[in-house]
Amino acid sequence: MQRHAVIVVADKTTLKRPFIFLNAVNMALCFFMLAMTVAGHRDLLQAGKLVSSVSVLILYVLEIGCLLLSVVGVCGACKEKRWCLMLFAAGMAAASQTMIVKTALSYQHIYETGVAREEAKLLSMMPLNGASKANRTLLYGIQAHFKCCGLVEGYKDWGSSLPSSCLCEYPAKCIRLRGSATLGAPKNQYVYQEPCLPIYVSALKRGFSLAMGIKFGSGVFWVVLLVMSIKLMVQIKRKQEFMALLHTNRFVPGAF
Repeated sequence: MQRHAVIVVADKTTLKRPFIFLNAVNMALCFFMLAMTVAGHRDLLQAGKLVSSVSVLILYVLEIGCLLLSVVGVCGACKEKRWCLMLFAAGMAAASQTMIVKTALSYQHIYETGVAREEAKLLSMMPLNGASKANRTLLYGIQAHFKCCGLVEGYKDWGSSLPSSCLCEYPAKCIRLRGSATLGAPKNQYVYQEPCLPIYVSALKRGFSLAMGIKFGSGVFWVVLLVMSIKLMVQIKRKQEFMALLHTNRFVPGAF
């Protein structure tokens, strides 16, 4: 009975399963963030925008590094290898600090420049009836998705060439064309009333805020994993000490 009590105390590594589960979540999170970074990087390169190679490289290193660190942490927890958990803790300490500081310092700059760049890009297409084919395709997609028409003054921005993506069947969101018919839309046809620019910019702001929130939240999540890894190392150390004392048949004070 006394020996059984010692074994129960020695095997108390209660953080092992939660630690493994949260690392599995972290792997999925890192993979998602990596996919976002690759997609954003590709879009900027295709648009011919200048991208800071150092900033992009830091994101790639952080996301891929934390993905690999989670694999090391899971192996350390399963096999109870403290050196794996030490490596995991050191890596997560550096990664979490870098991500939190980088996101906090760059949020305002990325937010302002990103939104301003996209807003200027749309305004450069004015007047819309003279926009290029590629720009028209982009605008048609925006209008169909956000249920809007034009950029600043609504359907009037298209002049006498109103596209079909401006037509709607929802009177609550639309305005009826009166007077002389506009080319592309018959008289008394409903068109979207709201211009697209404020709606699109608002969606961009939400998107930027969400992306930066995910990055900042991931940094905080890595701090939680760091703390858990340290506590798990303590539990594993205590277990190993108890097992060593048990195998040497020494008296364990307080175990009986």
